[in-house]
Amino acid sequence: MSPTITGFETHDVRFPTSLTGDGTDAMNTDCDYSSAYVTLTTSSDLVGHGMTFTIGRGNDIVCSAIKEVANRLLGKDTEELFANMGQAWDYLCSDPQLRWIGPEKGVIHIAIGAVNNALWDMYARSRKKPLWKLVVDMTPEELVKSTAFRYISDAITKEEALTMLKKKAASKPEREARVREVGYPAYVTSAGWLGYSDEKVARLTKEALRAGFNHFKMKVGADRDSDLRRGTIIRSIIDDPQYLPAGHKPRDPNGPDLVGKNAGPTGSVLMIDANQVWDVPQAIEYVASLEAIKPWFIEEPTAPDDILGHAAIRKALRSHGIGVATGEHAHNRMVFKQLLQAEAIDVCQIDSCRLAGVSEVLAVLLMAAKFGIPVCPHAGGVGLCEYVIHLSLIDYIAVSGSMERNVLEFVDHLHEHFLHPCSINKNGRYNVPNEADEGYSIEMHTSSIVRYEWPHGSYWTQEHAAAKAAKSASH
Repeated sequence: MSPTITGFETHDVRFPTSLTGDGTDAMNTDCDYSSAYVTLTTSSDLVGHGMTFTIGRGNDIVCSAIKEVANRLLGKDTEELFANMGQAWDYLCSDPQLRWIGPEKGVIHIAIGAVNNALWDMYARSRKKPLWKLVVDMTPEELVKSTAFRYISDAITKEEALTMLKKKAASKPEREARVREVGYPAYVTSAGWLGYSDEKVARLTKEALRAGFNHFKMKVGADRDSDLRRGTIIRSIIDDPQYLPAGHKPRDPNGPDLVGKNAGPTGSVLMIDANQVWDVPQAIEYVASLEAIKPWFIEEPTAPDDILGHAAIRKALRSHGIGVATGEHAHNRMVFKQLLQAEAIDVCQIDSCRLAGVSEVLAVLLMAAKFGIPVCPHAGGVGLCEYVIHLSLIDYIAVSGSMERNVLEFVDHLHEHFLHPCSINKNGRYNVPNEADEGYSIEMHTSSIVRYEWPHGSYWTQEHAAAKAAKSASH
C-alpha cells in the first residue's frame, strides 16, 4: 500500500541580507532574503520539502496561505498523485474559495508553488532520483500528463507538445552526458547590486571573471550617471584580456553562442536589470541612453504584467541592439503565453516558485521552445539557484534541446543553508545535481531553520540588534 499524506509543517525563515546590501536594486532597496518553507509528511518516512521566496515581511502571510493549500493534500494517496501530476496541480489550484483570491496569481499562487514543489520533491525522493532526472526520464506522454495545460491551448496543444518531445526523446542521453561533462552555462549577478561601492563592483567583477564567468548582470534605474559609470567599470574589466583566467582565450563575439548578445572583444556579455521602475516611454529613452555599455538585454523594464508595454519597448530598442527580458514576476503561464504571442521578449525568465511549481514551469518551457525563445531562469534569492538548475536541465535535455545561448542566473548567497547546495565548476557553469536522495535540492539544514526562523530564532532574538548596531557604526 502506498503512503498517504498525513501532515505538514511550515517555517518562516528570514536571512538579514539587508545588512550587506545584497539584493538591492532600484525598486527593492531593503531586502531580507526569506524562505516560506513547507515540509509534507506521510504515513511512511517519505517526506517532501518545498519553499517560495520573499524579501522579508509578507513571509508570514505566505506561510498562512501555504497551510491552506497544503490542507488539500491531507489523506491523499501519494502514488495516485504522482501518476498524474498535472491533475494534482489542477486540484491544488481548484479550491473555489482560495481560487477567488487569485485566481492563479499573488500570494495564493506562490503558496501553491511551495506546495507543488514539495510534492515534486517527494515524488523524486520516492524514485531515488534528483528532480531533473525524474522528469527527463519520463516518456513524452508522462511529461505532458505532468504539465499544467489549462488556458494555453491557443499557444500550444498537448498534441503539439507531444510531437515536440518525441522529436527530442531519442537524443536525450547524448545531451544528458554532455551537460554532466561540461555543466550548464551560468551568469553572475553578485557583482552588480546597486548598494555596492564602485570598488566592490570592480573587485567582484574581477573575481567572477577569474571564476570562469563570461555573462554579467548589473542593476540600473536609480541614477543614469551612476549606471553609466558602473557599467563602464564592469565593461573595462570584462573587455580586457588581462583579467581573463590563466589559459583562457577570448571568445568569438560573433560565435553562435554569442551573436546578437552585444558581446565585447573578449566575448564577455553585460546585461542590465531595472526591476520594473519605468513607464514605457521612460524605459525606451533611459535604456537607449545606456547603449554605450552595450547591454544584451534590459530585464524588467516596466510593470511585469504589461505585455504590450514590453512589446513596444522591444520594438523601439531593436535599432540600439538591445533586447528585452522578463518573467521573474510573471505570475502565471498565461502572462508568458501573451509575452510570446506578442513578440514582446527576447529572453524568457521563469521563476521556480512565483509560477506555481514544476507543473506550471513545464508549460512555460514547452511554449518557449515552440516560439524559439531561450529560457534563462531567474535565480538568486535563497534557494532559487538550488531549484532552477533542475529546471534548466529539464529544458535542455527533454524540451528545447539547446543550451548554447542559454545562461542561468547564479548569485553566491546562502547556499550553505541547504543539504544539497548548488555549485559552479571552474568554467563558470553549474554542476549537475547527482544525489539519489536530494529530490529538488531544497531541503534546509534544521540548524539554519532554528537559527533564522522569524521571530523567535536565535539570530533574531540574540544577534540581530548587535549586527544592526555594527552596521550603523560603520557608516
